[in-house]
Amino acid sequence: MTLFWLITVFLVLIAMLLFVLPMYFGKEQDHVASRDELNKAFFKDRMSELKEESSEGLVENTDELVVELQQSLLDDVPANAKAHQSKVSTALLIPGVLLLVAVCYGMYLKTGSLDKVMQWHETAARLPELSQRLMQESGEPMSDQEMEDLTLALRTRLHETPDDATGWLLLGRIGMANRDAETAQSALDRAYRLEPSNPEVQLSYAQALMLIGDPGQSERARRLLMSVIKQDHTNLRAMSLLAFDAFEREEYDQAVAYWSMMKELIGADDPRAAMLDRSIARAEDQMNQAGNTATSVSVTVELDPSVIRPEQGIVIISAHSADGAPMPVAAKRLPLSAFPITLTLDNQDSMIPERPLTSLPEMIIKARIDSDGNVMTKKGDWYGLSEVIPLGGTTKVVISQQYE
Repeated sequence: MTLFWLITVFLVLIAMLLFVLPMYFGKEQDHVASRDELNKAFFKDRMSELKEESSEGLVENTDELVVELQQSLLDDVPANAKAHQSKVSTALLIPGVLLLVAVCYGMYLKTGSLDKVMQWHETAARLPELSQRLMQESGEPMSDQEMEDLTLALRTRLHETPDDATGWLLLGRIGMANRDAETAQSALDRAYRLEPSNPEVQLSYAQALMLIGDPGQSERARRLLMSVIKQDHTNLRAMSLLAFDAFEREEYDQAVAYWSMMKELIGADDPRAAMLDRSIARAEDQMNQAGNTATSVSVTVELDPSVIRPEQGIVIISAHSADGAPMPVAAKRLPLSAFPITLTLDNQDSMIPERPLTSLPEMIIKARIDSDGNVMTKKGDWYGLSEVIPLGGTTKVVISQQYE
């Protein structure tokens, strides 16, 4: 900031010189030049008159008159210069200089956004404090304003030291935290070009490339992660990123392999093991669904001899998730007729399009005789449940129980 004010002082001094110098030299020189031009014009006019008078015979000593005219012209030069060597008035000079300084700095204070410049420098000076706040694992998280200040301070530092790979790495991580893919990629790309063999840089750069979602960039990210694992076979972050990438690409066997390796490395007592177990189970479920091409289940509904069949009503056959959730995923209504009833449930019977029957790898089938036509009332209705069956399976439901 001191350098900035020194530069402004230097520029104002130049402006002052441009203001003062013409007052000392410009006026005198302009006056002398005007006087010379006037004398030359007078001399030419007088010489013309002498020629005319000589031709008319009015003047006999023409040569003497010319010499006198030339002498008077020469005599006028020093007299003219001496007469106009006047001094510049200090009373006029000092107010002009003060006014010039006031106008220069006044215009800057009015249009130069000095408050924003001061705030910028104050923010840049807080970089160590803001960086420490970011690294703290405990305490309140940084606010949005603090994150913006940290980004500004870090960009200022990187402008001064563009070869600071650690700074570019930190800026890239801040970009990822703010979901700013463009900033994250450009900053981490700069860090990678400065330190291409740094595992931390490779990991963060790979994560930023995956955040973009471009297939070409994702392939490059995988190569970076594999390079990290070659350097460190126990790097959990690299394995985790590769596992989630494989899961997104529906390569579930690779995802299970990476998560299993991570589980072996951390041990069964680690709190993260439960999360890894859930991830592995989810991937295995997806593998089972991918291997199952069935899209329906076959159901046979029978009526137990002990059931008193109502005179009228409908039969509702519904498929529920294997955990016994009351909300059906798919259902059919059939008129009350002779038993047994055989039917098929598929995606066309789904209750909502976002959750088709094929989204259930396993399910329970329920059959109920609705006697009053209102599906919300169940008291007195007869029903039956099946065992848990897989998608594509066949089951028999016996209606033998009654709601009380």
